[in-house]
Amino acid sequence: MPMERDNLLQMYQSMVTIRQFEERVADLYARGLVPGLAHLYTGQEAVAVGVCAALRDDDYITSTHRGHGHVIAKGSRLNEMMAELFGKLTGYCKGKGGSMHIADMDIGILGANGIAGGGLPIATGAGWSAKWRGTDQVSVCFFGDNSANNGTFHESLNLAAQFKLPVIYVCENNLYGISNPHENQTPIRNLSVRAMAYDMPGQTVDGNDVLEVYEATQKAAKRARAQEGPSLIECKTYRWRGHHEGDPNQGERYRSREEIAKWRKKDPIERFAKYLIKEKAATKAELAGMDDAVAARIDECVEFARSSEFPPLEELYQDIYVNEG
Repeated sequence: MPMERDNLLQMYQSMVTIRQFEERVADLYARGLVPGLAHLYTGQEAVAVGVCAALRDDDYITSTHRGHGHVIAKGSRLNEMMAELFGKLTGYCKGKGGSMHIADMDIGILGANGIAGGGLPIATGAGWSAKWRGTDQVSVCFFGDNSANNGTFHESLNLAAQFKLPVIYVCENNLYGISNPHENQTPIRNLSVRAMAYDMPGQTVDGNDVLEVYEATQKAAKRARAQEGPSLIECKTYRWRGHHEGDPNQGERYRSREEIAKWRKKDPIERFAKYLIKEKAATKAELAGMDDAVAARIDECVEFARSSEFPPLEELYQDIYVNEG
């Protein structure tokens, strides 16, 4: 067994928390309680959890528009997250940022980003900061497959490779850029091969296998802390829901029902649960108890958000500029 039992169970709990959080958000959004846009992470839980399990609290991550899973896996507080989605004053950004802008500098979450590929230079800059300050911190950038075609991807990897920055670039290839299939975006089947252009390690892993993701990240983090430079990890996975809530993909607009059903059978949480039971790290009853405890916690954070106040009108002009001095 590659990890201690407590760590394995923590990974399972984190994956279940992400799943249940997203399922609740889908319901709340459908009932008009969550304003703005919501891009859900359902189906990709193994990537965020596998990566963040290999990190320390003082390591950095940058997230994406589909970022709830990343920030939960890194340790963000559910109350403030849900309140932010509700647009409440008690949210991470006082209700001003919503789903796509959750940040927590205290635990290295440098922010989710609504711009595709926007986190790449931020994570690279955080890696450069760690190098300059002489720490052994690691910076991780989560980004989607379509962002690998952006200029920020190539510029960031080139800079990180040139200066041997401690950055891990994690491409979540969920096979679609909005509604555009991966094969229509690039002739490259495995985006990890692009690492060769920058003389860094590149690896494609099963993004639905949390332990495979963890092992690849652990190896990349060890390399980064030893000042050996950046790595690129491509995680092949799949989002179960549409690009955003309200996306018509739930019919057969651009994905068939058969395709979605096929990937649902590859459920990363169910797969990990079977592994834990097989390895005698947990029983079905123990896992069911954890599921119930998570459900109760999600209920609490929803109640916190619903009972919180909306920001007053004067908050509109707060936090716009850095205070002088």
